[in-house]
Amino acid sequence: MLDDRAKLLLKALVERYIADGQPVGSRTLSRASGMDLSPATIRNVMADLEELGLIASPHTSAGRIPTARGYRLFVDTMLTVQRDPLISPPLAPEQPQKVIANAANLLSNLSQFVGVVMAPRRTSVFRHIEFLRLSERRFLVIIVSPEGDVQNRVIFTDIDHSQSQLIEAANFLNANYAGLAMEQVRERLKSEVDALRGEIGTLMQAAVNVGSEGEAQDEVVISGERNLLSVSDFSSDMGNLRRAFDLFEQKTQILRLMDFSSQADGVRIYIGGESQVVPFEELSIVSAPYEVDGKVVGTLGVIGPTRMPYDRMIQIVDITSKLVSNALSHRR
Repeated sequence: MLDDRAKLLLKALVERYIADGQPVGSRTLSRASGMDLSPATIRNVMADLEELGLIASPHTSAGRIPTARGYRLFVDTMLTVQRDPLISPPLAPEQPQKVIANAANLLSNLSQFVGVVMAPRRTSVFRHIEFLRLSERRFLVIIVSPEGDVQNRVIFTDIDHSQSQLIEAANFLNANYAGLAMEQVRERLKSEVDALRGEIGTLMQAAVNVGSEGEAQDEVVISGERNLLSVSDFSSDMGNLRRAFDLFEQKTQILRLMDFSSQADGVRIYIGGESQVVPFEELSIVSAPYEVDGKVVGTLGVIGPTRMPYDRMIQIVDITSKLVSNALSHRR
């Protein structure tokens, strides 16, 4: 256990390092903490903190920087979030895809780091379907979900269909299958496809495949990756920057993290390097789930350097999750 003096010095060291990005020496720490302590006393406390794994000494400096463990103790027990007015434009209740894209941009603009939003899982139920002939044996399938999400997919068939046949097939499908989940449609088709007219059966199979693909794809929207170019922690180390951009490019690990975050209540902070959740020591994530009509459907957050102003990021993520929840709920 740390005594009050050690806690105050650790808090001052973390805050000074977040603000300046430079290792903190005993003299700087004495001024930052406002405590009337001798340099020798401060050095002794810093040695104790280093032994506990809360701070570390870079080879190039006599000062100290926080470790992942030090950041964790700071955000869990010492962080005070000031509820200062945060100027944030409202998110209009538009199509879900646009709300998600706007939210990612908002997170990025407010934080000056990277905004990430995991889109709601796409429903497998369709409200309306249309087919549009593009060319011979090449058609556009348009599927509209009950929430207003629109999927477009180009399909190819073995035989050609006229536009009048496509309209007839779409009318039949909307009259007999609208409101059913794609899996239910798939099961019904197994027993009904022989009784359906050839073109309707073929087009329905194609539509089910398109709907099932959309259901399986969780989309992660990322905005502001280029902001990391102006962060000294990355601009001075191309290896760090390359690893970060690889993470954004692959998206799989971000998707797993955001899915994991959706199981938590409120804002969560993941410190880089403290676990396999965020394997990069240079990155931390502040995230929160968002809801539609009281049900958690996705997660959003800010990805930035471990040396980020966590108090402000918590505010930004918290208010954006509420804005997204309101926008998606009010459009229903």
